[in-house]
Amino acid sequence: MPVIDVQKDAEALTLTFVAEFDASVERVWRVWEDPRQLERWWGPPEWPATFEQHEFVEGGRSRYYMTGPDGEKAHGWWKITALDAPHRLEFDDGFADQHGEPEASMGTSHGVVTFDAVDGRTRMTTVSTFESAEQLEQMLEMGMEEGMRQAMGQIDGVLADAVRPAGS
Repeated sequence: MPVIDVQKDAEALTLTFVAEFDASVERVWRVWEDPRQLERWWGPPEWPATFEQHEFVEGGRSRYYMTGPDGEKAHGWWKITALDAPHRLEFDDGFADQHGEPEASMGTSHGVVTFDAVDGRTRMTTVSTFESAEQLEQMLEMGMEEGMRQAMGQIDGVLADAVRPAGS
C-alpha cells in the first residue's frame, strides 16, 4: 500500500498522510490535475467519485460527489487556493449540498499536497488542517483516515494504466 505514514496532531489540528509511488513527480501530479484520473482514486473503492467540475487553476473550483454502495451520494467541493505545478497544491475542502454548494455545518478544511522526488520515486505528502479539534475528531469518526488510505491505495493502478479516452 502506498501510504507509508499517517500522523494525527490534535494540537496542530492536522491529519497528515505520506505516500510513495513508483512514478515521476509530474506523473503523480497528473492524477490530481486530470478529473478522469482523479475520479479513479478519489474516495474509497466502495464510494467512487464523479467530478462534475474541476478547474485546476488558482482560484478554480471543483464539485464532486461520491456514490455509496446503496446509491447514496455524498457531495463535496474544493477551491484551489495555490498551485505550484508540479510540486504543491493547496485547496479548501468541504461537504456540499446536492447542488454542489458548500454545506457550512460540517466546516471547512485546508489541504496542502506536496510532491517530492525521493530515490527515483515520488513522495506525496497531504496535510489537512481543520477548524477545530472537534471537527478533526468528527472526520476521524466518519472514517477519514481509513477512507484516505483506501483512496490513495488506488493511485498505483491509475499510474500503471494509460489514461483512458473519454467515454471508455
